[in-house]
Amino acid sequence: QVQFVESGGGLVQPGGSLRLSCTASGSIDSIYALAWYRQTPGKPREWVAIVSNTENTIYADSVKDRFTISRNNPRNTVDLQMESLIPDDTAVYYCNTPPWATELGWGQGTQVTVSS
Repeated sequence: QVQFVESGGGLVQPGGSLRLSCTASGSIDSIYALAWYRQTPGKPREWVAIVSNTENTIYADSVKDRFTISRNNPRNTVDLQMESLIPDDTAVYYCNTPPWATELGWGQGTQVTVSS
């Protein structure tokens, strides 16, 4: 089963940017859609962005116009470019398939902290 490893998180000031990367342990060619999620303590994991194999994208309202998801099938990666970060973006970020699809192996996630 494909598993994911997330990286790129860190501490950033409000208004700053970060680029997260997710690397799959196997080929993502046959995976129709991939998603980034985030989770804060005591809350369920929520999806924030989804990208299909045809480059169609969907964003949660809370991140629309600030985040950009992209995938690179030859490299088996899915990236999340985050701009204009706000404290509410603070969370552990994960990647996997969208909520309606069969989930694959979850990684450890990468912590994003937005604070001055």
